[in-house]
Amino acid sequence: MARHHPFLFAFLIAATGGCTVTNRRIDPPDELPEAKVKPGISVLVDDSIDLIRGKRIGLVTNQTGVDEHRESDIDVLRDTKSRKANVTLTMLFSPEHGIRGTEDRQNIANDVDHRTGLPIYSLYTSQTVAPPDSLLRQLDALVFDLQDIGTRTWTYVGAMVYSMRAAARTGKPIIVLDRPNPITGFFVEGPMLDSALANANEPAPDRPGLAYALYPMPLRHGMTIGEMALFFNDALGIRANLHVVPMQGWRRELWFDRTGLPWVQPSPNLPSLHSSLMYPGLVAFEGTNVSVGRGTPIAFQLIGAPWMKAPEVLAMLRDRELTGVRFREESFTPIAPTDGKYAGQTIPGIRMLVTNRSALQPSRVGATILWALAKTSRDDLKINDRSFDLRFGSARVREALLRGDDPDAVIDREYRQAYAFRDRTRRYLLYP
Repeated sequence: MARHHPFLFAFLIAATGGCTVTNRRIDPPDELPEAKVKPGISVLVDDSIDLIRGKRIGLVTNQTGVDEHRESDIDVLRDTKSRKANVTLTMLFSPEHGIRGTEDRQNIANDVDHRTGLPIYSLYTSQTVAPPDSLLRQLDALVFDLQDIGTRTWTYVGAMVYSMRAAARTGKPIIVLDRPNPITGFFVEGPMLDSALANANEPAPDRPGLAYALYPMPLRHGMTIGEMALFFNDALGIRANLHVVPMQGWRRELWFDRTGLPWVQPSPNLPSLHSSLMYPGLVAFEGTNVSVGRGTPIAFQLIGAPWMKAPEVLAMLRDRELTGVRFREESFTPIAPTDGKYAGQTIPGIRMLVTNRSALQPSRVGATILWALAKTSRDDLKINDRSFDLRFGSARVREALLRGDDPDAVIDREYRQAYAFRDRTRRYLLYP
């Protein structure tokens, strides 16, 4: 039974400033020629070195902080050109998953970069935290370079906001080096985060931080990390001395694999661009007793549980005729999954295979999966309501899906707010 979403297509035309629509389908942006993109780190050194000339700097980064030749920011900021500008890199700060992106646990300790001898200060304890003011006072400027993945729940954006607040508090300039939104800046979709759930403040003794639930914005926000820095600096009243170094050659419709840049796994459970694309629709299931494939090589391309009635769920998903994705039944065995779900058990599951990424709406897929699981196994499906809502967006959406409301209608209602967000943030967008 085919289902069309006329409001969605009207939204996409408005959100992108007009594009060709044929038979209700948008011409896929990934059909455009590949570009050669220079990330912010290269633009900084080649064209904007005066921002850090003669300065002692700290660097917030990890394994994703590389130039187009896969050279680490750490090396770039210590190479001949930087030395000629009298730039002194004095300390490193690492986000969730650590400086090399291999840790999937809390309480990551401070360390030393054994190759350079630079101290590494962890910004991930039991949650994401800001660089300490005492350390920032030893610097002339703070440089930030981490890869966002285009989804509201990504804690690296929280690390950036906290770093901006700390820089403002200590009177230090912060330089954000921009990188592509890997799932394009062309599409905006998914539920908005309920403003009653959002918290952009740094952690406090009486209230934990929510680095993954900062602000009422769509699940798939369509911005780069540099654009978000500009937006948050204004919207949150941070008033940091902020400098965003833009990329060269990036366009909003470019998928990461068409940028010419090397793909660097941004976290232990996002092995590929395919997983990153499905992540917005599946991340909320972290707050349920459903596995999203952690402990397999294709995390966030699978869902499963011992109690799942996979044939029935598969039939319901196929009946919805969701665009851009194909489903198949596939059992899997999580090995040492960091979410602790079903370790060593072979469980029934469903695999998602993307057939047209420009037609895919991952939030619609996630909503339909929750709806199907509730229809087939409501008594077995266990949900931590707050955890789910902080990621997917609101209790209203979750409750509608669990009571059996049509998932397409539920998601279609969210697009008007998503478009309003894009309209409100348009002046912060740096790229055509």
